Amino acid sequence: MSEKESPERDRVSFGVIASAAVVALIVIVGAVVYFNRDTTSNAKVEGSTPASADAGATGFAAPDVDLFGRRVDVPNNPAGQPLPQDPSKQHRPSDQEWLTAAPAGTVDPHGWQRVYGASVPFSTSDGPARLENGLAVGYSHTPQGAALAAAQITYRLNARPADRELYVRQVRVSAQQVAAYDQALADQRLPKQQSEKVTRYLVAPDAFQVENYADDMAIMRLAARGPVVDGRQLWAAVRLIMVWDAGDWRLKPSTSTSAQTEYVDSLAGWTRW
Repeated sequence: MSEKESPERDRVSFGVIASAAVVALIVIVGAVVYFNRDTTSNAKVEGSTPASADAGATGFAAPDVDLFGRRVDVPNNPAGQPLPQDPSKQHRPSDQEWLTAAPAGTVDPHGWQRVYGASVPFSTSDGPARLENGLAVGYSHTPQGAALAAAQITYRLNARPADRELYVRQVRVSAQQVAAYDQALADQRLPKQQSEKVTRYLVAPDAFQVENYADDMAIMRLAARGPVVDGRQLWAAVRLIMVWDAGDWRLKPSTSTSAQTEYVDSLAGWTRW
């Protein structure tokens, strides 16, 4: 890479680092206090979905590429297009790669889709199996299902912080957190839809890692590509807690005051999608 290209790459890369930090902030505060009126003035997405997109549409428009030149498919339904599922491709606890295997289909066409401007994963093995009221649901009760749900829920919440249905259904929140969220909505502190200036940085994470897994909880990390520093590629690693509740995975906001994002210089021990 030339010195002329480096500043642009750094700008893009640090933008991805920033997006990972936004994810962490939303997870910590429950999508309430991060946003202010200055960041919500533009509630319309610019160019993230086809003009003819609607909630009842199916199929795909022409594919696009993300900031790193990677393919991302554009569903005609802005909420996404779930793929046909083959449960026989799901891993079992007896499998050697139970905690480290990638879900099937994410490296194939339609495996990463631009949903409300953010790139989110769709598998052919572990979900999401369907849409309900615009929400992607139906994840397998596996580490792979938890990883898919973690990426889907956090990125959708980043793109549409004022999506109350998403917040109350797919995030494990208390009555007090819901009350604070509703107050933020009433105060117009949460954008219905982030602008393309924000969502363009919500690109596919390069890998995930299962730190701990049990039937009722999975502690995951997502690694988003960051800058090259002193010749070393860095990734922003965001820790997310998923809980199995009412037959599906939900995001549990962290109550820790410590940073949920750290930087790693290797994806050894991680699972690439």
